Parts: sequence; structure tokens; C-alpha cells
Amino acid sequence: MIDLDYLHFLENILTENRKNKFLKVLGNRTKHFTVVVEDVFQMHNASAVMRSCEVFGIQELNVIEQRYGKSIDKEIAMGAQKWVDINTFDSVASCIDRMKSKGYQIIATTPHENDCLLDDFDISKPSALFFGTERDGLSEEILACADGYLKIPMVGFTESLNISVSAAIIIQNLTNRLQNSDIDWHLSDQEILEKRLAWAMSSIKDIKRIEARYYSEM
Repeated sequence: MIDLDYLHFLENILTENRKNKFLKVLGNRTKHFTVVVEDVFQMHNASAVMRSCEVFGIQELNVIEQRYGKSIDKEIAMGAQKWVDINTFDSVASCIDRMKSKGYQIIATTPHENDCLLDDFDISKPSALFFGTERDGLSEEILACADGYLKIPMVGFTESLNISVSAAIIIQNLTNRLQNSDIDWHLSDQEILEKRLAWAMSSIKDIKRIEARYYSEM
């Protein structure tokens, strides 16, 4: 449970503008969709995907590091890692199990004989959107476990897009449609409180000293 007194103590240190910005952003955050990137070889692409998640309101990014095990490039992410929750997995199986346990359908973003065009995708179901490597796309393991396949319609000679571009297009399309729907896509009250606390803590310099002062005065 969130210590509301502690939350209010920290928020009193922040400016009103900062607190209002948190509330406005959180009002547009969702876990109805979550994004998964699998073994992205070029980490600046994973970082760019994280930026798209942050900009368009996806709260969680999941990274499967089965082969390369690199970390998010903070320079490319440009601070987005402070506002997006990043979950890492060392295997495809563990990631898929987690997604299914949370009630997500597994959606592979790749051309497939049974794929669905972006504008026709059913946004009503909570979905984990999987994006693959720049060189090979998604692994056969993910394709075999997928509940559905999603692709961006293209009319040119080029048959594929960079992963960061694909993710930006798909995330923007789906979150825009979601926000204009009657679906209950918002974070829960508890989730909002948790993020208010986490963001307040990450925004205050010398938080350890501030925290010690709070508990010493209790």
C-alpha cells in the first residue's frame, strides 16, 4: 500500500506545475496495451521504441534480452526511462508466460498469412504487441505462440520498416483509437498513486536525505 502521508510530503516539495503535469500525463497512460521488443540488436532502436511508448502513453515496455543482453541507451531515450516502466526477461517463454498471466493476448507485428491490417485491429482486448529484430524479425517461438498478427499497410516497393518506425506508427494508431473509444483503458487509482510516488521520488534531488528526514520526524 502507498503511504499517502509520505506521498503528500514529497509532492509538497514539487512545484504545482510539476504536480499538475504528473496528473495530466497519468490521465493519458494505459496498460491496456503493452509493448515487447525481442533481442533488438541495435539498442538505439529499443530506446527509440521506449520514447514512442512514453510519448503516446504506453506505461510498460518489456525487453527480451535472450541473446544480446544490452541495456537501454539513455542518451537515445532522452529521459523516457524515468517515466516508462521497463521489464526485462531472459527468455521468450518467461515473457510470454508473464504477458498471458496479466491477461494479454500475444500479437506479433509481422506480415503473416493470417495477419490483420492496422486499422482493422480490434482494440477492445488487452494486447501485448511484439516487435522483432531488425535483421530477422520475430522468432519462430513467438510466432508459434501468437494469438494474432498485425501489419502496417504499405503501397510502395519496400516491404519492411525499421522497428522504431514500425513501433511508432502502430503505437500512435492504437493509442489514438483507444483514447477515443468507450473502453476502460486508464490506469487504476492504485497504479496512479504508485506512479505519483515513483515520479516524485525520481524528481527530487537527494531523495535519500529527504526520506530520512521524513521518517525521523514521524
